Amino acid sequence: MKVQRSLGTLALVFVMYFNTSGGPFTTETLVREVGPGLALLLLVLVPLFWSLPEVLIIGELASMLPEEGGYYRWVQRAFGNFWAFQNGWTTWMYSLVDMALYPLLFNQYLKYFFPQLAPGTQWIVSLAVIWGATAINLRGAFNVGRASIITGAFIVIAFFAVALASVPHASRLPWVPFAAPGTQPASSLAVGLSIALWNYIGWDNASTIEGEIRDAGRTYPRALAFALPLVTVGYLVPLLATLAATDWRTWTEGGWPQIAAAAAGPLGPALAVLIGLAGMVSALSLFNALLLAYSRIPYVLATDGFLPPLLSRTDARGTPKNAVLAAAVVYSIFVLVPFGQLLIADVLLYSFALMLEFGALLVLRRREPELRGSFRIPVGRTGVIALAALPLLILAFVIYVSFRDGEYGLPASLGALGAAAMGVAAYWLAQRLRRRPS
Repeated sequence: MKVQRSLGTLALVFVMYFNTSGGPFTTETLVREVGPGLALLLLVLVPLFWSLPEVLIIGELASMLPEEGGYYRWVQRAFGNFWAFQNGWTTWMYSLVDMALYPLLFNQYLKYFFPQLAPGTQWIVSLAVIWGATAINLRGAFNVGRASIITGAFIVIAFFAVALASVPHASRLPWVPFAAPGTQPASSLAVGLSIALWNYIGWDNASTIEGEIRDAGRTYPRALAFALPLVTVGYLVPLLATLAATDWRTWTEGGWPQIAAAAAGPLGPALAVLIGLAGMVSALSLFNALLLAYSRIPYVLATDGFLPPLLSRTDARGTPKNAVLAAAVVYSIFVLVPFGQLLIADVLLYSFALMLEFGALLVLRRREPELRGSFRIPVGRTGVIALAALPLLILAFVIYVSFRDGEYGLPASLGALGAAAMGVAAYWLAQRLRRRPS
């Protein structure tokens, strides 16, 4: 049985919200690392110069080729199996970093309620997060979408409540000081830009489920148009209000409940509890929505014969159940690996995959000019090249400052390059064992 189209625009908006953001969590780390002014500036500039070009390019590709597998299929159409495999491989490499972080985030906010949480208990909780999300995924994309709407609305409302409660207590300019005193500029910028980028990457993730979206060619670009402002405003409004009402020097990683308590006056204690709950809800929902997206990569690889046929089977709902279970098992193993310091590697690996997708649009526009969907960027090939160049220039800058920072950025950058290079060997092995699709 083939996958079924069950997701509409609203559900897709919130799936994208959790594929990309999940709320302002981790922005407190950005403020702490680089200072409030630079943090706010990065969170304004990154969506303009990174996300907007990406959203436009991904929107056209998604409208042009609304197929299950999304970016894998786009690259395959443009460049063939080898580069499509590299795209899928790189996605899986950064997903191992990405997905290991969300159970840790859940535990971070659980500790607000239970500070003495033992390491063994945290590991059990991490597995509960993974398999709780898996249970929702096994019930199909529709249920993931419905859960994302409910939890996304809860998180947005919780942070806007904190922002409103903080306004009467505003006593300082939220962007002062611009930079954190005593930080090394190169190291601070490398980490800060990587955190900011990480908070805005993932607009192509949900493309892997385009075969499960109603009228996907129109729905995907429409959902992008709603999701990007939602994510951007969802960061800036709570940050501006709480920075104006608190001393940013007291901010710590995972400290949003404490920030809410300090910023919101008499409502602070109640809102701190609400934000602590929102942190756990966000972590579970991030894992849930990303498992939906990432599990479709082994599914489409299996349908092309690069992985065992067992992974290409779907159940009565049209859900690739075995691919979901296989992904959950892999993430259950990798959650034990301490990936917390690999944020730069995560961003770089994502960017390698994104370069292939940008290249796919340029090639398809030139080679198949008649191939177009309901949405098309209203510029010619030169304009598309200029749009693609903006994120790539930012990536080049991140790589440059990361390599200058030998203590932190260099190992992560080399690790990302090594993981990407392993894709060549993986493709050779997959080709040797390949079962030709019928």
